[in-house]
Amino acid sequence: MTDAPEKKDYSSTLYLPQTDFPMRAGLPQKEPQTVARWQEIDLYRKLRENAQGRVKFVLHDGPPYANGHIHIGHALNKILKDVITRSFQMRGRDANYVPGWDCHGLPIEWKIEEKYREKGKNKDEVPVNEFRQECRDFAAHWIGVQAQEFKRLGIEGDFDNPYTTMAFHAEARIAGELLKIASSGQLYRGSKPVMWSVVERTALAEAEVEYHDVESDTIWVKFPVTQGPDDLKGNYVVIWTTTPWTIPGNRAIAFSSRYPYGLYEVESAVNDFGPQPGEKLIFATRLADECAAKAKVTLKFLRDVDPAELSSLVTAHPLATLGYDFPVPLLDGDHVTDDAGTGFVHTAPGHGREDFDAWMDAAPKLRAAGIDTKIPFTVDDAGFYTKDAPGFDGARVMDDNGKKGDANERVIKALIAENHLFARGRLKHSYPHSWRSKKPVIFRNTPQWFVYMDKELGDGTTLRSRALKAIDETRFVPAAGQNRLRTMIETRPDWVLSRQRAWGVPIAVFVDDNGEILVDEAVNARILDAFEAEGADAWFADGARERFLGSRANEDWKQVRDILDVWFDSGSTHSFTLEDRPDLKWPADVYLEGSDQHRGWFHSSLLESAATRGRAPYDAVITHGFTMDEKGEKMSKSKGNVVSPQDVMKESGADILRLWVMTTDYWEDQRLGKTIIQTNIDAYRKLRNTIRWMLGTLAHDRGEDIAHADLPELERLILHRLAELDVLVREGYDAFDFKRIARALIDFSNVELSAFYFDIRKDALYCDAPSSLKRRSALFVIRKLFESLVTWLAPMIPFTTEEAWLSRHPDAVSVHLEQFPAIPSEWLDPALAEKWEKIRKVRSVVTGALEIERKDKRIGSSLEAAPVVHVADKALLAALEGQDFAEICITSAIAVTGDEGPADAFRLAEVTGVSVEPKLAEGTKCARSWKITSDVGSDPEFPDVSARDAAALRELKALGVAI
Repeated sequence: MTDAPEKKDYSSTLYLPQTDFPMRAGLPQKEPQTVARWQEIDLYRKLRENAQGRVKFVLHDGPPYANGHIHIGHALNKILKDVITRSFQMRGRDANYVPGWDCHGLPIEWKIEEKYREKGKNKDEVPVNEFRQECRDFAAHWIGVQAQEFKRLGIEGDFDNPYTTMAFHAEARIAGELLKIASSGQLYRGSKPVMWSVVERTALAEAEVEYHDVESDTIWVKFPVTQGPDDLKGNYVVIWTTTPWTIPGNRAIAFSSRYPYGLYEVESAVNDFGPQPGEKLIFATRLADECAAKAKVTLKFLRDVDPAELSSLVTAHPLATLGYDFPVPLLDGDHVTDDAGTGFVHTAPGHGREDFDAWMDAAPKLRAAGIDTKIPFTVDDAGFYTKDAPGFDGARVMDDNGKKGDANERVIKALIAENHLFARGRLKHSYPHSWRSKKPVIFRNTPQWFVYMDKELGDGTTLRSRALKAIDETRFVPAAGQNRLRTMIETRPDWVLSRQRAWGVPIAVFVDDNGEILVDEAVNARILDAFEAEGADAWFADGARERFLGSRANEDWKQVRDILDVWFDSGSTHSFTLEDRPDLKWPADVYLEGSDQHRGWFHSSLLESAATRGRAPYDAVITHGFTMDEKGEKMSKSKGNVVSPQDVMKESGADILRLWVMTTDYWEDQRLGKTIIQTNIDAYRKLRNTIRWMLGTLAHDRGEDIAHADLPELERLILHRLAELDVLVREGYDAFDFKRIARALIDFSNVELSAFYFDIRKDALYCDAPSSLKRRSALFVIRKLFESLVTWLAPMIPFTTEEAWLSRHPDAVSVHLEQFPAIPSEWLDPALAEKWEKIRKVRSVVTGALEIERKDKRIGSSLEAAPVVHVADKALLAALEGQDFAEICITSAIAVTGDEGPADAFRLAEVTGVSVEPKLAEGTKCARSWKITSDVGSDPEFPDVSARDAAALRELKALGVAI
């Protein structure tokens, strides 16, 4: 091989990439400029105008709470919603996104109360509507803050006209939805045990509760048998509980006829209090020995006690001498188990749902037996015992800070004094806490407003049956969400709606002393008209009762002062957003929120809509998991592992955060941290460089279309892959499977384009003559690649794709006004793809051999090589027929044989029947293309280049290019 001296610089004659699209993205600086431009051109309005007349696609926004900066969960949620909306908009739908905010409720009320306390003010001394206005102002401030933070993420929607639950129209509609339920007989006032927050002084719904481990007092209590078989009277039934403070509320004992029970006698005892030798006690057989160990006694089995005998037993209350002088019957209950305790469940109907249900089921029979079935109110809203708990004046279950009061200890001491404590201990277990205050709650019987779950509604359905039918008719992504929501609806109690607070929509009904609700259309109309004009504050204004009742004000109707649970507010958003806005539709195509919303927004929206409209307000429900740190641990400020979206955007850009969302399995819990962010930065950089190279190459594109039949095989192969990806991308967006799309497009860009197609075609693109079909075909294909990739990626990384699109089309308005390109089905060519799969197998052996040559410094680049390729596999050899295999392998020359090849030839274990002998290219290096060929100098006008390059130079010269 000989090298001729390079006499000329031919770089100006090459079609090298030219673009202003920078390699360094600078996203933290550029993205805010893009957001400002979108606002300046009113992109949202242009999107709506562009979509006029199309079929609507509506993703209804689950409202975040307006009380602080957004966190990573908000970012994940909004990005997913934005990607869905944009993807449908760019596929021929009118996909309008209207953001919303939840504004009422305790967290905001607390914030205002904190301000009052700091100033030494008492909330109750402030006029209620003055207090409510401060809550309203607080929420309005944070709506503004969060809206700007969402826009910075690249979220596009109607931020100028969002929905808020505190808007006057919204408050009127929420009240109207409640009145529909009341008028249809589904609302009632009842006294049931509900989860009560002493700290917050309000009832809580299941959706407002989370569970944490606590260590509780636990006691075993002896109830003396007063009625039953003669040999059982005077003995004891022993119960077990982790809430000693509920003993004053005990009214029954539950057992299960499914398990064996026995009578036992204490043989010996080693304890300071509790059972002594000779005492006889009844236990579930399986649990007797375990209970004996707790009390440090030994027991002797005397006889079995059958279910009929247990049903006949009546005991005395263990604190009878303190004023609890009433019979305590035994009830057969399905909720009783024999895996812990004694086999007997202490039943306080005012302090537990199962206790309440068992008591109410037995009430008719008990009343017939002369037993008073009235449920006592033993604990008030501040956690103090009431007059219904005699003997414990001043004792408190829990204080204002959520700390345990003295009630447990006082009850335990009283039981010891009565010789009715069998044993005591401590137990670590899961216990409900308010998700707002993070403090434990108690179960407390209080008058509340409920919606029936099982009342027949006049059409053969109940709210429960309607909701379950709606679940069956709803698409769930992932599918497991359906069973989760179904299980919750199947087992949930009646829906408690009332809260004892000030900031919210009131339960705007009037009732009489018997709890009957006034159903009067004229009264309801006055209420709703006032709310529409003045907001829900109208209910709390002076003279409201007389104003709304009108001529009925002299009747004995009382104005309810409770407010609605905020879950009813958010569950009603479909009415005043989807139904009332002409740019939306009801029902929504999709609701998307975190998986916790199966018991929250999905749940309340389903119940509200089923109660008023008989079906769900959505056709599909999508859920995402929660974001953990890189170790899979929950993020918390105390651990210092919180990743804020603001920090990621400031350091790396929103598109990096969005790419992370797109590449993660969002249906499950995800992880995020510095390493993961860096991984996405690296992936983004490669993707950006692919887009940049296409832009640079397309600077030489003249927009020429080439007939598919005239394209070289390699170009037809790439169009085949583009057609396959078109199907994958559209199916992926329909399935909300973004990871599949992102992974496919990233791999396609890195593996099939940058490392294969672009690498092969760079020589033709840079060096071929202007008239070259190969070069023109490549430009045509790259144009199609650019249009497809950038629009497909636009929903995912909207800032980068906008920058790229405007770089290519400076007169365009926005890539987000474009549609995904229509890919001709004729581009699909599986047979061609199968053939090229064989070609690429052989190529992989060649590139593997050359990599070793390069590593060992026997060659500098692959153009210095002219390997001999031995292809013994007949199918592989046939695939190479007619191919310029040197071009495909990016070598200056190549020889292909059909033999096995020498033993020392390079081979890959995964490609049988192929071996490669690396050899150096012979000839002279072309000064323009750097290929080493034997025809350099064959053209006297251009003696330092190959014949191909000389012909190209001559064509360029004829076009006026200076050589």
